[in-house]
Amino acid sequence: MLVIHTTRELQRLADSERAAGLRLALVPTMGALHAGHVSLVRAARSRADRVWVSIFVNPAQFNDPKDLEEYPCVLERDLEACRAAGVDVVFAPEAAEMYPAESQTWVDVTDLTRPLCGADRPGHFRGVTTIVSKLFLAAKPHYAVFGEKDFQQLAVIRRMVRDLGFDVEVVGAPIVREPDGVALSSRNVNLDPEARRQALVLVRALDACELAIEAGERGAAALLHLARNEIGKAPRACIDYVELRDPDTLAPAPDALEAPTLLALAVCFAPVEAGDGTTVRLIDNRVLNAYPQD
Repeated sequence: MLVIHTTRELQRLADSERAAGLRLALVPTMGALHAGHVSLVRAARSRADRVWVSIFVNPAQFNDPKDLEEYPCVLERDLEACRAAGVDVVFAPEAAEMYPAESQTWVDVTDLTRPLCGADRPGHFRGVTTIVSKLFLAAKPHYAVFGEKDFQQLAVIRRMVRDLGFDVEVVGAPIVREPDGVALSSRNVNLDPEARRQALVLVRALDACELAIEAGERGAAALLHLARNEIGKAPRACIDYVELRDPDTLAPAPDALEAPTLLALAVCFAPVEAGDGTTVRLIDNRVLNAYPQD
């Protein structure tokens, strides 16, 4: 496995691989790799001759400096995970490589970034789209694979690719869950045992709404109440948002659902005592098959 640290070197390799007729797939990550990332590697391998993984904790997408400081950085462990998964190339640049001194250029998708995670995180998605653009220009992939757990991010990147004409196919890979149903996330390691137990309310809220849809419920207000009620069973859960949205445009869902609809959740779990530990924000989602009833 080759480890590359500079954009120029990665571009030269991409040119060489493309000239040889090889198909390239990129899996962008911020490290702290887990089984969910490995599933992205598998999805990439099913489409391409070469699988490349980028590992870069992108400072531009963090609103809270403390959150950036506490984000797990375990590069050597991540490299071992990439080797075990059969990754061909890892791109692991320094911050100065991706953001040279006095950088002034940003990529910004407007409407899709306003709701959900963008509502209270100004600049977050601008950081995401800017770094993904830089990665696409560095790696020149035919495919780029992202997890559907970050549903809004996936929608934003697809919009960016369409708008700017990037010659890359964006692939969404299904959410990978732990045995109890909690979505895999690099942030799960920051949950204390009790918060980890309470984190089950996210998937339980999704399950409850899916069962309600299967039973014939189509009222948006009733479904949102059901989800909030389920999350409220966790004493330390603080809802950031519980929303029903169009899966393509992320526009608010109508009062009565009549098409597949995204149920998106973001929930924060505070430490047992203020100042003792970190607040962990988890997201999850599911597209509810709310087709019109006969």
